Amino acid sequence: MGISVYVDGSGGPNGGFGFFVKETGESFYEKKPKITNNQAEYMAIISALNKFVDSNDEITIFSDSKNTVNQLNHEFAINNEQLRDLAREAWNVMGKISNLSIIWIPRKENLAGKMLGS
Repeated sequence: MGISVYVDGSGGPNGGFGFFVKETGESFYEKKPKITNNQAEYMAIISALNKFVDSNDEITIFSDSKNTVNQLNHEFAINNEQLRDLAREAWNVMGKISNLSIIWIPRKENLAGKMLGS
């Protein structure tokens, strides 16, 4: 069975991040003020990865952050040290999930963005 996880994050004073699991309707959100948009996007993906780290299902993570998706898929370089640390954390968990894809989608198709109200 495949699991589709939509992630989203936003920075600033009302910052936070989370994910929405399409198949189960489960959602997760954590408020995290004073982070950047990019940090929030990474944290959203990491939270989703940690949720499914022990799963044998095919996991697809959908994000509308082209930058984050391309960086995690090793297509873009990461020049920011804080983001590099978050990417390392993500890659560490990604290595434990055998059947994983991280895919960019347009913002309007991001179910997490709609659900998290960002």
